[in-house]
Amino acid sequence: MIRMTLPAAVPEIPATDVDKAAAYYVNTLGFTLDWGDDQGGIAGISRGNCRLFITNRSFRKSYGNTGPVLFWLNLDNKAAVDELFAELKAAKAKIVAEPEDKPWKLREFMVADLDGNLIRVFYDFRGDT
Repeated sequence: MIRMTLPAAVPEIPATDVDKAAAYYVNTLGFTLDWGDDQGGIAGISRGNCRLFITNRSFRKSYGNTGPVLFWLNLDNKAAVDELFAELKAAKAKIVAEPEDKPWKLREFMVADLDGNLIRVFYDFRGDT
């Protein structure tokens, strides 16, 4: 049996206010607002191949999902991790942890958004020589 290939997941990020959360993702984290607003309860944002949905409490109410959440962004190399960190630090993102090579062979750092959701940016260097 041939298994279907799946696309990249699109995390749903809980927010108190979609407009304020989207503004932080756009102005500080470098995303683009593709559609939506707080009135509709959901917005789609993107940066390159990374897509996210931001939703408010009324949108999420019927599903019972709450936050905060943590999601991971897998970059292509250590230099990309350090470059993105420098960009986000200069933009005054809420830095939770600076880049570091972890014992589990990931170079990673972490930032937070306005609602306490966490973004863990990493590169898996196990295969590097």
